Amino acid sequence: MSKRDYYQVLGISRDADENTIKKAYRKLAMKYHPDRNAGDVKSEEMFKEAKEAYEILTDSNKRAAYDQFGHAGVDANSAGGGGAQGFSDAFSDIFGDIFGGRSARSNMHRGSDLRYNLEITLEQAAHGTETKIRIPTMDNCDTCHGSGSKPGSSPKTCPTCNGHGQVRMQQGFFSIQQTCPKCHGSGKIIAHPCTACHGVGRIKQQKTLNVKIPVGVDDGDRIRISGEGEAGLNGGPPGDLYVVVHLSAHSVFRRDGDNLHCEIPISFTVAALGGEIEVPTLEGHAKIKVPDETQTGKIFRLRGKGIKGVRSHDKGDLLCHVIVETPVKLTVRQKELLEELESISLKDGPRHSPRAKSWMDKAREFFSE
Repeated sequence: MSKRDYYQVLGISRDADENTIKKAYRKLAMKYHPDRNAGDVKSEEMFKEAKEAYEILTDSNKRAAYDQFGHAGVDANSAGGGGAQGFSDAFSDIFGDIFGGRSARSNMHRGSDLRYNLEITLEQAAHGTETKIRIPTMDNCDTCHGSGSKPGSSPKTCPTCNGHGQVRMQQGFFSIQQTCPKCHGSGKIIAHPCTACHGVGRIKQQKTLNVKIPVGVDDGDRIRISGEGEAGLNGGPPGDLYVVVHLSAHSVFRRDGDNLHCEIPISFTVAALGGEIEVPTLEGHAKIKVPDETQTGKIFRLRGKGIKGVRSHDKGDLLCHVIVETPVKLTVRQKELLEELESISLKDGPRHSPRAKSWMDKAREFFSE
């Protein structure tokens, strides 16, 4: 049986951050853990499936490989070992929430991932480009360098918990550990807060980044810039920035994967007698020979005039859809010539309009039935 998609297993979107992944896994693990479903084989399988998805998607390297190649991009045994350890790691926060216990280490948090929607033109997507973006983010305070303390001072060891981040309370027969109410689990207290960030250690800033857009990027593609998300808390690592590409509508071309489509209007004279027309491409112009008796809807394919995708070896094609244009604002003489043409065509019978004759035959057959 083929494996289910890891994002589907956890019930999350493909751009979910680490916190969202963790919350989804903890919810499923609480529901399907073997200790709570003794003898239930299905629940055990659901637990193993959720655990495997969690361990792959919380590992940045494995997640990147999975996003690109699916299950083939990750080792089938990568999530198989250390089941008890994985469960313990994921549930350390759950039991901390229930009983109030959090270690000082758990107060270190990775910064949030950021998303930036970038609109580019079709030409920029086809040839690649480099652009600057300006994003709002929470970054380490330059004054206190993220410590939260006023320059010249430093955080002190919490006197309530002696730096452990937890205190033990006796309730009847039970001894319960809970987060220290004085330092909120950090093990440190800030006696002299930084005046710039008010003791938080982070401030809201605008930063400018150079983003390289690879050749062939398509609408909806994501470019991950490691470490350019929000700064972490209490010494935690920064998050990542995901630049989501959106292609603006083009006046001539419509993209479909690596292929391009465009509509080419031609006069009914060229359609009837044939001729040569010039069509636009992303590299300039190209010429197409139009055979006589060409009808609306005819498609001319220009090989290699499309786009070379990010994961493609060759360029796609340009497909030109012919539209026979009806003339407008005719002069009296032009109308006379067209009427003369129509009169001659009627005398010659239906051989000049085979599609019309075929359609009429089908219509008569339909109504006769």
